[in-house]
Amino acid sequence: MKRIPFVKMHGAGNDFVLVDDRDGTFPVEDHRRIAAMATRPGGIGCEGVIIVQSSKAADFRMRFYNPDGTEADLCGNGARCVAAFARDIGAVNGPTMRFETAAGFVDAEIIGEQIVKIAMPPPHDFGRDFVVSGVPHKIIPVDNLSKADVVGEGRRIRLSEAFAPDGTNVDFVTWRAPHRLQIRTYERGVEAETGACGTGAVAASVVGVADYGLEFPVHVTTVTGYELVVDGSYDGTEFSSITLTGPVKRVFEGVIDWDALDMVSE
Repeated sequence: MKRIPFVKMHGAGNDFVLVDDRDGTFPVEDHRRIAAMATRPGGIGCEGVIIVQSSKAADFRMRFYNPDGTEADLCGNGARCVAAFARDIGAVNGPTMRFETAAGFVDAEIIGEQIVKIAMPPPHDFGRDFVVSGVPHKIIPVDNLSKADVVGEGRRIRLSEAFAPDGTNVDFVTWRAPHRLQIRTYERGVEAETGACGTGAVAASVVGVADYGLEFPVHVTTVTGYELVVDGSYDGTEFSSITLTGPVKRVFEGVIDWDALDMVSE
């Protein structure tokens, strides 16, 4: 019987299961059981599984898995949570750190007890209302966010031929110039509306600054009622020094029977 310790955290209402795998024993290729661990109610339940591994190039390596077991390049709120988790497990010694992700290196700073700021990779592949902010995001401007068909329309766009074969995240956004926006996100891999999305907050902010009259810093209100702050610079052509700041919280810790998850996912 393999028993795996974990910690449950959330960042602005976006919840994750985090595992210390610096010894390299976590079964990272067993995507079916990773998905089972993320399910509700048979597993722990979360919007992403985060594995902390050793790195020769940085303080540690972050690997992120969607609830369907697929691995993604980056998760903004997950990256903020992993910074606090890494300090708790002794992977870093102070409030600042650099860690490795599939989207590149991320610098993070823990501010006080429950606020984490991370430097995001430069956004790229701009199109009209589309940007890659670590992962792809399609922005849908709406006047009434409460009436947006996030699940139905979000799934249709996420699976459309325009974004095949990998699909895209879909963000429904209401602009509140000059410094605010509200957002709801259909998240690829979760295949549902998520409580918050850090890369989505960044995507919506940079599109808002480029095309909708917003100015940095941008205060982003999530569907869970938390606030994320996106800051940076824009010279009219390129973005630089993009940061994402917001709350994180350790919720609980436990141990899961890895072998029993095989039954959950059948």
